[in-house]
Amino acid sequence: MKLLVCISKVPDTTSKINFVDNNTKFDENGVQYIVNPYDEWYALVRALELVEAQGGSVTTITVGTASDDPTIRKALAIGANDAVRIDADPSDPHFVAKQIAEYAKNENYDIILTGKETINYNGSQIGGMIAEMLNTPFVSLASKLDVNNNVATLERDVKGGVEVVEVITPFVLSAAKGMAEQRIPNMRGIMAARTKPLNVINPVEQEPLSSVVKFELPDAKSGCKYIEPENMDELVELLHNEAKVI
Repeated sequence: MKLLVCISKVPDTTSKINFVDNNTKFDENGVQYIVNPYDEWYALVRALELVEAQGGSVTTITVGTASDDPTIRKALAIGANDAVRIDADPSDPHFVAKQIAEYAKNENYDIILTGKETINYNGSQIGGMIAEMLNTPFVSLASKLDVNNNVATLERDVKGGVEVVEVITPFVLSAAKGMAEQRIPNMRGIMAARTKPLNVINPVEQEPLSSVVKFELPDAKSGCKYIEPENMDELVELLHNEAKVI
């Protein structure tokens, strides 16, 4: 089984978020990056589980610059066999999907896995675009994946129950919570990752189709208001008119 896992770097959730260039770009100064959790915990780990049980290989692919290499090495430490980095700034989702699809189209992967979304942009767009460009089926938000020969059975959580889907390889999926559980790389994996192949390739020509006009931070949280126990009318009024929760 030949599997390709799309991974990206995202800011650690403890990082302070700021923007530069008139709020059009993310300020990377002092930011600690991690592998996008949906890519790592669910897509990558499930791919590794399948290969460990049935044989094959797991390759990760990233569209990014040399600054992405440390997060790519973490994916290798967890267990991926090798990695590919397309040397380009991931300017918009269509551009990223195009780069991955162009690489994958002649590599004969059985399954291409992505996380359901990145935790910084929450776009959920890449998997569907890759599938369209490769003319393959796409299963979104899969919470379970089993493969028997060339037939995959997937589960998707839907309102009030579970949807079971069968699809023949090759196909693309986006992985959601439930697909697998986080793995912590051990020392042996960390040491091995240093010498595993990380192949850097040039991007194909593709103009971005969208651009960021402006980022905005949420309003600063106001102070807590204390209401005396006997002032229930005031509390109800605040909940209704200010908090707008009733």
